[in-house]
Amino acid sequence: MTTPDNAAEKPAEALADTAPTATGVAAQNWDTASADPQYRAAVVDLLGALAYGELAAFERLAEDAKLAPTLSDKAELAKMASAEFHHFEQLSNRLTAVGADAGQAMDPFVAALDGFHKQTAPSDWLEGLVKAYVGDSIASDFYREVAARLDSDTRGLVLGVLDDTGHASFAIEKVRAAIDADPRVGGRLALWARRLMGEALSQSQRVVADRDALSTMLVGGVADGFDLAEVGRMFSRITEAHTKRMAALGLAA
Repeated sequence: MTTPDNAAEKPAEALADTAPTATGVAAQNWDTASADPQYRAAVVDLLGALAYGELAAFERLAEDAKLAPTLSDKAELAKMASAEFHHFEQLSNRLTAVGADAGQAMDPFVAALDGFHKQTAPSDWLEGLVKAYVGDSIASDFYREVAARLDSDTRGLVLGVLDDTGHASFAIEKVRAAIDADPRVGGRLALWARRLMGEALSQSQRVVADRDALSTMLVGGVADGFDLAEVGRMFSRITEAHTKRMAALGLAA
């Protein structure tokens, strides 16, 4: 998954800075925290959602490479796709290590994630870049927020697989160059990015609502989770980070 780069990297850092000092489950390791069966179920759900997200990202980047205008662009996307698949393998291996079946853990999230990608299929190379940068970064921000409440072992894994694969700076460079060449492109891509924002937030909310353990983690009761007011603040932070990313691309939020 992608995260912002250079000037646009600040939103993710700002999100991380909002995390409270580790207490409760967030101060424990997996062996201790997983004694709570509801917490364990929430983590398996979370890793399953992330794993399928990474697998889907790999497939999407490999497909987007076909739209690349140059061989160097194609090679760059292939490299990013390889990084996403490595993240998938890490998550799959972790699920196996904690006694879960990776396929079964991913399955509940297939319909929602596939639906999101079907509804936001890019029509060209530039829309694909904006989707990878904006759409994936929204998801990354969401998972970073959740990671602050996870046990130390799971948190380290989640933050590791959210590391930027290089798509952020690549997308910013290509999109800005396209807008400089034809300013009319900016208006179309800005509308596209706003649509991605709405779809991504709706998809995140649907995923959480469909899984009791995950929703409990977010609204409280497991892993020192968010209260309802904090959920609102969380989405406000994600929206603010999105606005800064749009500015990095040279687009109006």
